[in-house]
Amino acid sequence: MYKLRDYQLETIQKIVKEMKKGHHSIMVQQPPRTGKTVIMAEIARRTTLTGGRVLFIVHRKEIVDQVKETFQKQGVDMDLATVGMVQTLTRHVDKLPKPAFLFVDEAHHVLAKSYLRILDAFPDAYKLLFTATPIRLNGEGFESVADVLITGKSVKWLIDHDRLAPVDYYAPIAIDNTALKTKRTGEFTEDSIEKALKPKIYGNAVKNYQKLAAGKQAIAYTYNVASAERLANAFNAAGISARAVSGKTNKDERNKIVSDYKDGKIRIVTNAELFTEGIDLPNVDCVIMLRPTQSLSLFLQFSMRSMNPREGKTAIIIDHVGNVERFGLPTDDREWSLTGTAKTEQSSSAVPVKSVSVCPECFATFYRKGDTCPFCGANLGEEKKIEVVEDAELKKVIAKRKDRVKKIIENNAIRAVADKKPGDLHSMAELKAYAELHNYKKGWIYFQAKAKGLIKQ
Repeated sequence: MYKLRDYQLETIQKIVKEMKKGHHSIMVQQPPRTGKTVIMAEIARRTTLTGGRVLFIVHRKEIVDQVKETFQKQGVDMDLATVGMVQTLTRHVDKLPKPAFLFVDEAHHVLAKSYLRILDAFPDAYKLLFTATPIRLNGEGFESVADVLITGKSVKWLIDHDRLAPVDYYAPIAIDNTALKTKRTGEFTEDSIEKALKPKIYGNAVKNYQKLAAGKQAIAYTYNVASAERLANAFNAAGISARAVSGKTNKDERNKIVSDYKDGKIRIVTNAELFTEGIDLPNVDCVIMLRPTQSLSLFLQFSMRSMNPREGKTAIIIDHVGNVERFGLPTDDREWSLTGTAKTEQSSSAVPVKSVSVCPECFATFYRKGDTCPFCGANLGEEKKIEVVEDAELKKVIAKRKDRVKKIIENNAIRAVADKKPGDLHSMAELKAYAELHNYKKGWIYFQAKAKGLIKQ
């Protein structure tokens, strides 16, 4: 049986408190790598101990066996537990036994019709909707499915209390963000990622690993199967043992790769969309990102894969695709809400307001407090590179005016001037951001800059 940590027990106590208030559908935010399944297993154990049934919904087949194993270790009566994929359960919802508790894993997916059909079938059940990120790409909120939101400890608290490992974040800029295009789901298309990535990206991935995380167990997130295989070949060619896995890798082979990785026989696992939500891969000390995303959920799953704690450990994250420019650092405090972004005038509090600096010499990523890099001491100079990349990405990704405004507000540089007036602007960067926000022409920038003395006669 797992011994629950203090913050896990605290989450359970909060759930019980909300149930006593009469809430039947509760969304629970818990950061990645902090034992969401263990918390649910303990609630399931207590429920089945008194003869109550539980239903656990997952969205990927790889997670089913993992959940069942956790339930069994925690002492859940499996005769009273149903664990299954949403795609299967929704087809047989009429035949499912009535649960006392209904758990939804990775509940930011819960607004899909397949989930809703199951939730609606059991109106009397307590529904616990667990997710690390109660936010959706389309801005839709969760008020229609949850009465209340319980938030877990912040990532900073978990690091300070040795529940997660601290992290050093590196972000070499190696992508042409202007080439990125989105599909209807809001995610970037594989074709546009292929065009945006520079040919040297794979070489850089190997060299940066050797420079920043040599010898560490690492997992690399790539954008498709072919890129995962190419990257694994590049590592092997450099004398670093690596294997590529994907959803197409058969189960026995995947299990062998995980086993060899755990035993240290493989140093790097490159993968395409496999080891993200809910999938366990042990011993990860370094994450390499070569897959851009617009999903905060995926970004945090990617980033925090390396943050399992160990005495003396510092996790390493190497972001080759500028994800940090969209989301800030994974250690940022975030305010979560059931309310969607569209209902809060598109001011998503899950996007940090602070801008992130990247050292041009060592590529360390941090919040700037001076003119030198806190990691290598290099002179930072003006922070033009990050602004240019962010602006270019926004301009290319957004097609319609409505979406364009939304993304502009999400852009850290422009958010900083969103509530200002022209008289409050004191730099060319602020004038350009303000003009972009209000769709003013370049002539307005010139006139304002000249009047403020920013352009000399």
